[in-house]
Amino acid sequence: MEEPTALITDPYGLLAVLVLIPAALFYLAENTPLKAFFQKVPVLVFAYIVPSLFAAAGIIPSDAPIYGDIMRFVLPASLLLLTLSIDLKGIYNLGPKALLLFFSATAGIIIGGPIALLLFQSYLPDDIWQGFAALAGSWTGGGVNFVAVGVAVGATESMLGMMVIVDVVVAYTWTGLLMFFASRYKRIDARHGADNSMVENLRIKVESFQKETARVSTTSDFMVLIGVAFGAAWLARQIGMWLPPIGGIFDSFAWMIVLVTGFGVILSFTPFRKYEGAGASKLGTLMLYMLIGVIGVKADFTLIAEYPMLIAAGATWLLIHIFVIYLIMRFTKAPLFFMAVGSQANVGGVASAPIVASAFHPALATVGVLLGVAGYVVGTYAGLFTAYLLRLVAGGG
Repeated sequence: MEEPTALITDPYGLLAVLVLIPAALFYLAENTPLKAFFQKVPVLVFAYIVPSLFAAAGIIPSDAPIYGDIMRFVLPASLLLLTLSIDLKGIYNLGPKALLLFFSATAGIIIGGPIALLLFQSYLPDDIWQGFAALAGSWTGGGVNFVAVGVAVGATESMLGMMVIVDVVVAYTWTGLLMFFASRYKRIDARHGADNSMVENLRIKVESFQKETARVSTTSDFMVLIGVAFGAAWLARQIGMWLPPIGGIFDSFAWMIVLVTGFGVILSFTPFRKYEGAGASKLGTLMLYMLIGVIGVKADFTLIAEYPMLIAAGATWLLIHIFVIYLIMRFTKAPLFFMAVGSQANVGGVASAPIVASAFHPALATVGVLLGVAGYVVGTYAGLFTAYLLRLVAGGG
């Protein structure tokens, strides 16, 4: 059945809609009485949902050439700008327990995905492993990793749309629970003998993190950032086309994503990292919200009725992740803060990790930023590794 003609179909109009939707959401979240609501339910959730509602209402089409163009051109540039701000020394200085909980959270996602697929694959579509791979990218990094890994393994836009729904329902339920636990962290830490003084020391260390790099941005700053982002993306694409495919996962696009992530990490060790203070990650986030809009357009909520076990599979996957990090937290007697932020830096990414961190103390929000940005780097590699395991479970060899 042919899709009815949408109200807006020309590329300029569609691009305008994809930018105006997050712009309106951010305005509502920061300049209206809805501010308190958006502190509990991040803008990211609605950035997925609203484009889907626009498509369902016939305002914009669910498929258009410009959507693919945005994926190809904006994704790698966004990834470079977001990884540019990573502070590996700052992350190391968080201490061994913070790092252990963060990487344990990543391991829980890597382990949980194949197990959940093994348990539920008979109830789900044959190519669901590709959607799970995209979700692994999201749950070990963020929205940009979701798109990067999903496209790298060949997940269809419809499949990515389904996984968006799982992400919203399952991941943000967990975020809500973490916010609830944060209000009781002293009691929980006392119950299992955790030393909470390290969290207070950490608060003092990170309070000035963003102040040190903040400066007024100039036109020159944005010119340099845009030039380097798209230049590095082009270079990564050229190199990726020369590298051989590996294991049915790494094709030229996957290589491009891996390489551009590496370029971002390398640049973070150079004076170029100072451009974070001029708004590198903010520019990368703007691009990210365009990508989220493209994925949101494809989110068909009726597919959940067709595959109700999909939510159950996602919940099982996340429960395995929670079980792993809970055991590590109890074994090391780490504060709840490290478990909560380590988990959310993976599952929620930089969009919600600072929110969970600030629920413990507003000054600790920057810890969520640090680990959330680390997730952008880890998420691409962890997502592609999980994709390989998922493909094995699915019988892809």
